[in-house]
Amino acid sequence: MIKTVLVADDDKEIAELIEVYLKNEGYSVVKCYDGDQAIKTVMNQTIDLAIIDIMMPKINGFDVCRQIRKMFNFPIIILSAKYEFTDKINGLSIGADDYIVKPFHPLELMARIKSQFRRVEIYNEQISKEECVNEISYRGIIMNKNTHKCIFNGEELFLTPTEFEILWILCAEPGQVVSSEEIFEKVWKEKYYEGNKTVMVHIRHIRDKMNEPLGKPRYVKTVWGVGYKVE
Repeated sequence: MIKTVLVADDDKEIAELIEVYLKNEGYSVVKCYDGDQAIKTVMNQTIDLAIIDIMMPKINGFDVCRQIRKMFNFPIIILSAKYEFTDKINGLSIGADDYIVKPFHPLELMARIKSQFRRVEIYNEQISKEECVNEISYRGIIMNKNTHKCIFNGEELFLTPTEFEILWILCAEPGQVVSSEEIFEKVWKEKYYEGNKTVMVHIRHIRDKMNEPLGKPRYVKTVWGVGYKVE
């Protein structure tokens, strides 16, 4: 089945350049030039992955990402000229799966897109192969891989696919420390590099959704210099 990629960027030259590379890889492409149009497109068409610029007319990319995450779990890649570390943290925290700074190399973007699709496919394959282990229950956390739902203290916890995978890995080994490197390589299927803050950002987002006390988490705990654990 041909996958459809949404490209939301008010720079038409960049959007068209990305479209050329995507079509060369066999993807279907839908282009939008403002945030409002992007949200309407997502609501009316089946989208498999979105590439979103931050600085767009009408609705900025961060708000578009927030709106998408309320309804859909497909991968989101933010592509932006905003290069500050806080911008990257913000983008990942609101539900983006990757963040690429402009100017960028189109071949790197294609590699990142393929990586996201590969991760989704591997995750779906794991669900079908592990039907006998499709639910975890620990300390008020109930996770089901088939339905991709997480219940926390009796209420549904709305997690992105990436957040769900990270929490599943931790809950599958309660009380055991799992390193950032192991989490990253299991979730992203890529080699971990020193100084990578991606896992830390997603852990922070999970804690926020669980209303964990700042600096004193009760469930997802940091073991400094080692990794994370659920206990």
